[in-house]
Amino acid sequence: MVAASTHLVIADDHPLFRNALRQAVASVVSEAVVDEAGSFEDLTALLERDSEIDLILLDLMMPGVSGFSGLIYLRAQYSAIPVVIVSATDDGGTIRRSLDFGASGFIPKRFGVDPLRDAIVKVLAGDVWVPPDTDLSAAADPEMSKLRDRLVTLTPQQVRVLMMLSQGLLNKQIAYELGVSEATIKAHVSAILQKLGVESRTQAVIAAAKIAGSAWRQETPTGK
Repeated sequence: MVAASTHLVIADDHPLFRNALRQAVASVVSEAVVDEAGSFEDLTALLERDSEIDLILLDLMMPGVSGFSGLIYLRAQYSAIPVVIVSATDDGGTIRRSLDFGASGFIPKRFGVDPLRDAIVKVLAGDVWVPPDTDLSAAADPEMSKLRDRLVTLTPQQVRVLMMLSQGLLNKQIAYELGVSEATIKAHVSAILQKLGVESRTQAVIAAAKIAGSAWRQETPTGK
């Protein structure tokens, strides 16, 4: 049974799909508290105010997030909150990587309300849910596994910095956005390069984009 006090967050930039997810949640437990976030910034602001959340339903592609970077950040910063990816990109590789990065399930956006409801019930019960026809048996790429293992060693703040590097922001712009000094950002960048085993900002962004595939938006870093 799902408790009436269940608190969920739907993080998706499409109002119509947020409404579909809200309907699915309401059909499971009508008294659940459901918050919505239309951008990753909205989501992090919400979590900073209240981290007593039972489940986050997260879109891979939304303003302020670059593919799996949002999932990596949430698993690092709020490890106790289950995250289920809800995405229109639902190939086997994307689903497998979502699970590798700590997602508690994966729901394709093409599914209707009934499968959404079934998935939500199972995840809230502590199970991992993926589409029944998903093939996760393919052998992992050793290079991708090594990159993934390095990427998950980043701290939450380093993940945020790498996300902003991927958007082509300068150190001073990142410092302004995060409310810290430029020296602090330089230290974070140095740590990111060391942890990822690369020598430049561009190589760091390429490494992140390589493991995330097309899901990690990539811009050319324009300087320091």
